[in-house]
Amino acid sequence: MKKDNHEDLIKLRALTQLIKKLRAPDGCPWDQQQKKEDIGKYILEEAYEVIDSLDKENPQALKEELGDLLFQILFLAEISDESDLFSLGDVMDGINEKMIRRHPHVFGDKKVNSVQEVKDNWQQIKQKERENKKAEKSLFASIPRSFPALKRAQKITSIASTYGFDWKDTKGILEKLKEELQEFDEAVKNNNNNKIEEELGDILFTIVNVSRFLSIDAETALSKTTEKFLQRFSYVTEQLFALGIPAEKATLEQMDALWNEAKIKELK
Repeated sequence: MKKDNHEDLIKLRALTQLIKKLRAPDGCPWDQQQKKEDIGKYILEEAYEVIDSLDKENPQALKEELGDLLFQILFLAEISDESDLFSLGDVMDGINEKMIRRHPHVFGDKKVNSVQEVKDNWQQIKQKERENKKAEKSLFASIPRSFPALKRAQKITSIASTYGFDWKDTKGILEKLKEELQEFDEAVKNNNNNKIEEELGDILFTIVNVSRFLSIDAETALSKTTEKFLQRFSYVTEQLFALGIPAEKATLEQMDALWNEAKIKELK
């Protein structure tokens, strides 16, 4: 049975009061000395842990990680309130107004016929918001430099595409990828480290564009593949241990055979 929203508000207030107590003169010395920059790092870490729990489809873990993330967000809001920058109420007012503004098909008289139209309207509204922020001299000023490289690249190319700077179809992007691979191969043959780095960056950037064009989040895709590698390699090392073979003394042929076993097990 779902709980009353009033009960949730009471618990939110209790959590904010807890944070105020931690920050008070008679509170926790460690919490008292935390600064905005410190909390920013924790928020990023907690956000990644939330994503991990989503991938594992573990509701209990998701609940816990959401709690950790919420705590850091409320903590940062409290620090800002202490400095008279803004309050938690200001944060909620701001996001409430933004969501209403960006959903004119729900809260206004805008008509849409598909999810794609909703997404297009969203991007158009964001573009107008950026134009109204005179302090932002760049179209990409809203993209944090602290974003992971793949995510930042995908966000930037997504904005560029709203201005028509994009390929017409997937074929064009794949042709560009082939071109970049050829240039990378040439750089490797010439043993030019600076050029190798540059061309490798071009390849990664183009692959991010391929991902975006096909509506795939590049950061998520790479994270899943990395996790898959970890699982398979863990199987390899576990089986080598069971056979009494130290991983550092195993042959490539032995590891390849176990790697293929791990792949077969995934299909069952």
